[in-house]
Amino acid sequence: MAVPARTCGSSWPGPVRTARPWPGHGPRPFPDLRGPASGPARLLLLLLPPLLLLPLLTAPGASAYSFPQQHTMQHWARRLEQEIDGVMRIFGGAQQLREIYKDNRNLFEVQENEPQNLVEKVAGDIESLLDRKVQALKRLADAAENFQKAHRWQDNIKEEDIMYYDAKADAELDDPEGEDMERGSKTSTLRLDFMEDPNFKNKVNYSYTAVQIPTDIYKGSTVILNELNWTEALENVFIENRRQDPTLLWQVFGSATGVTRYYPATPWRAPKKIDLYDVRRRPWYIQGASSPKDMVIIVDVSGSVSGLTLKLMKTSVCEMLDTLSDDDYVNVASFNEKAQPVSCFTHLVQANVRNKKVFKEAVQGMVAKGTTGYKAGFEYAFDQLQNSNITRANCNKMIMMFTDGGEDRVQDVFEKYNWPNRTVRVFTFSVGQHNYDVTPLQWMACTNKGYYFEIPSIGAIRINTQEYLDVLGRPMVLAGKEAKQVQWTNVYEDALGLGLVVTGTLPVFNLTQDGPGEKKNQLILGVMGIDVALNDIKRLTPNYTLGANGYVFAIDLNGYVLLHPNLKPQTTNFREPVTLDFLDAELEDENKEEIRRSMIDGNKGHKQIRTLVKSLDERYIDEVIRNYTWVPIRSTNYSLGLVLPPYSTFYLQANLSDQILQVKYFEFLLPSSFESEGHVFIAPREYCKDLNASDNNTEFLKNFIELMEKVTPDSKQCNNFLLHNLILDTGITQQLVERVWRDQDLNTYSLLAVFAATDGGITRVFPNKAAEDWTENPEPFNASFYRRSLDNHGYVFKPPHQDSLLRPLELENDTVGVLVSTAVELSLGRRTLRPAVVGVKLDLEAWAEKFKVLASNRTHQDQPQKQCGPSSHCEMDCEVNNEDLLCVLIDDGGFLVLSNQNHQWDQVGRFFSEVDANLMLALYNNSFYTRKESYDYQAACAPQPPGNLGAAPRGVFVPTIADFLNLAWWTSAAAWSLFQQLLYGLIYHSWFQADPAEAEGSPETRESSCVMKQTQYYFGSVNASYNAIIDCGNCSRLFHAQRLTNTNLLFVVAEKPLCSQCEAGRLLQKETHCPADGPEQCELVQRPRYRRGPHICFDYNATEDTSDCGRGASFPPSLGVLVSLQLLLLLGLPPRPQPQVHSFAASRRL
Repeated sequence: MAVPARTCGSSWPGPVRTARPWPGHGPRPFPDLRGPASGPARLLLLLLPPLLLLPLLTAPGASAYSFPQQHTMQHWARRLEQEIDGVMRIFGGAQQLREIYKDNRNLFEVQENEPQNLVEKVAGDIESLLDRKVQALKRLADAAENFQKAHRWQDNIKEEDIMYYDAKADAELDDPEGEDMERGSKTSTLRLDFMEDPNFKNKVNYSYTAVQIPTDIYKGSTVILNELNWTEALENVFIENRRQDPTLLWQVFGSATGVTRYYPATPWRAPKKIDLYDVRRRPWYIQGASSPKDMVIIVDVSGSVSGLTLKLMKTSVCEMLDTLSDDDYVNVASFNEKAQPVSCFTHLVQANVRNKKVFKEAVQGMVAKGTTGYKAGFEYAFDQLQNSNITRANCNKMIMMFTDGGEDRVQDVFEKYNWPNRTVRVFTFSVGQHNYDVTPLQWMACTNKGYYFEIPSIGAIRINTQEYLDVLGRPMVLAGKEAKQVQWTNVYEDALGLGLVVTGTLPVFNLTQDGPGEKKNQLILGVMGIDVALNDIKRLTPNYTLGANGYVFAIDLNGYVLLHPNLKPQTTNFREPVTLDFLDAELEDENKEEIRRSMIDGNKGHKQIRTLVKSLDERYIDEVIRNYTWVPIRSTNYSLGLVLPPYSTFYLQANLSDQILQVKYFEFLLPSSFESEGHVFIAPREYCKDLNASDNNTEFLKNFIELMEKVTPDSKQCNNFLLHNLILDTGITQQLVERVWRDQDLNTYSLLAVFAATDGGITRVFPNKAAEDWTENPEPFNASFYRRSLDNHGYVFKPPHQDSLLRPLELENDTVGVLVSTAVELSLGRRTLRPAVVGVKLDLEAWAEKFKVLASNRTHQDQPQKQCGPSSHCEMDCEVNNEDLLCVLIDDGGFLVLSNQNHQWDQVGRFFSEVDANLMLALYNNSFYTRKESYDYQAACAPQPPGNLGAAPRGVFVPTIADFLNLAWWTSAAAWSLFQQLLYGLIYHSWFQADPAEAEGSPETRESSCVMKQTQYYFGSVNASYNAIIDCGNCSRLFHAQRLTNTNLLFVVAEKPLCSQCEAGRLLQKETHCPADGPEQCELVQRPRYRRGPHICFDYNATEDTSDCGRGASFPPSLGVLVSLQLLLLLGLPPRPQPQVHSFAASRRL
């Protein structure tokens, strides 16, 4: 196998020349020396055949010894195999445990997992769960529309007229500079008492709703007060919903005005910095408020765009991107005389988190120059939207143009591309303070079914980059009941601490009319949402009957996982959804691509495949057989899959009806029995509702025993299946102690411990003192050795894990051990299953000495070492010649297990490239190992320090000295914009920082999500035993490698290197951070993965009234105003910004 080209995380200065085997098996006739000549020694090697070469080549400094011949090393390998097998047969107890199960056949039944029935039942249960939430959603949406329709608008409403619980009130009262304190307004906030509720992981009040209003919205405005007034009636509907379905979690109404009313009431999670939460920017609101979008953003970068205005544009584009979800497609371009994409994306791409990050970084590099050319920008945008050869949303089409102003209306472009059907909406944004005539911008928007917005300063960005959603909602509102369809979101992090959730959403429409015979209102009032915690869905899946390596998973139309054992994000940012593709949750292959496509298409299916799986500790790769079965979850966009290994087709179900036997077996769980029967760890499972969980297994066992003294295993509050299986396996493993372990002397074979772990949740370690050094997970299903043993035949070695950055192992008191485990395969009739794993823990230092003897010319340890006289010719061995000969055992992941070099004993468990890079690279190049690279998209990385380039410098535009000396500058729009920017910057300071996520102030900001590249190695296709040469000129090394039968070990014998000139190449195994966020995004978008968008689209209605398309007015600043603002700045008394008034606020009069 040739060394691949360098990729992220690799360091390949070039391949090391090695001798490659001939196709097939066996050694080459002679070493491969195709490189340049390297002296007389090289010429000699070319002339001599290997049968003459090997006996003649001698190790350095040992003229009487030659490198061992192949048959000698094969003999050593057989001795190693026999020793390992003998120890495991005597002490492992696999055969004995198999007989114990058969002897107790009357105590259990063998049940079958029927994949099709299982997956259909779980899908039906999930459907029923979600359907209950759907009914609650419909009741809420209908009630909201009726309440709003009956509400009478009040122009003179005051804050003291409305009583409600302000979720942020407690935090604001603690802040002496809070909003209400500044305004001196009369508080209308209720003071509530809360009680802890484990379902919500929060303190809640079930008698009231809570209200959250974004920081940049004035809660005393007439629009907001009227909104609070009519939504108060929803409180009784929320309460009634919970009465009908006590399992309901958060019920939320997100208003198009920005108000969030949710039930039950709980205090808002106040961030350390400014709270930027706005419900209209949440993934669930965006998905529920409009159909999917194809959006092209074009940005004017002509020379007239000042430094400050360009900064506003960059920030506006980033905020606009945050209003898009994974159902949307987008591209961003800049234009002056010509238009060009700001990033490497040349066409519309999915608006997922990684693509949006590319855009945001690219936008920061935009530079203003040249002249304005609207025609170039719009032609580019229309061409993008007309490209039908790419994957896209195929629903709402729109162009968003950001500019500082211009005179050209480009009517000819619209006539050519968009009229008369006007299938593309045009939204125009006038950015910055200026004196330009905005009429052309208004005309563009109004004649193309869009809207015109003004962004004079940073305070107007967030509100005006999300209001376009109201325009897109018009066809949905006009469609009426047809559009009232519940949609389920991607997985995302709940803002109130519930964890990972999905949300059912339903739009709420304005049903009012302006007068008799008038057209009905076409505004969306907001979105109703009900959360479902992923943990609640997981509870509907089979627990523990699928075995350690069986699992249930679910995906959505994007191929993102809703359920999967590998869905474990290390950090979550509630501003973004958790999007892990099924092909990234597992190791991708063609079979899984087909399964994923079939599931997205809503089909049923079943397929048995051979695939690669990553070990739980992410150090190993196993090639396994898996059965995939899948069905759609009706009435949702989800599809459910079941994965089962063949050995998990059947499972044991205990049948302990004999209560005397129950008590007998239970006594072996008592710590008082550990000294004679070995220490017992029990899996921390939910055996009973009242069982107190604990991360300390000793404490958990104590809690379990105390509870069992109060209840019986047949109690209704307990999981009888789990309890009976646990007690049965306690008795089964105790019989293994009695029959095998108790009478054996472990020291005779240099064993630190013997152990057995079972599907029932028992891990028994003998003797009891060995439990002090037991570091494996007490849950067998979460223990890497357990899961790997089930997937592999024979004996699986697991050396202690060592990180290359940590200090070496400390060999004190013989406490360092190597686990060797094997699965117990039980055949009952025609039914085969693997209910347990047994093994031993080798004393590392003692077995290293034993390894030397087994790979030597001695037959046993007491025999004296064979001496080779000066006149005789002998073969080297791993004991006598350990100064010249390196002998190692390496496992299938490439980690060192044993060595004949004493100084390498403390490196056991390290990747072998860190021990001998030269030799490991030769093993890889000779196909003993294969490499698998993958990316972890859920990793967490320490925050990067801000740099001086890219997106980091977001400070305010700084005028030059010449500007200050120029009177014209002081009266210009640039100066006015600068002062307003400074004012808003004092209040919205977080928006000037490098990462807006920091403004949320959540604990998760200490670490950020990132992409880590993982590299694992596993055995390649070579099973033969052969010699080869590492050709390094005068530093060449002979080596021999052979797989040990029935183990996961590779036996390697090699000459020790003379010099280090071949040490340049080094294989890397450790996880590495990819600065580019994984595979090159620009390449990935050229081969997008299969997906389907929502099956409904509302982007057109013939009755839509497009006359409300935005109005604006610019005004010249006066010198007096500028001087007043400057004085305020100097005095440190910045005025509070007034709420942005625009036509949408007026149109929301209810």
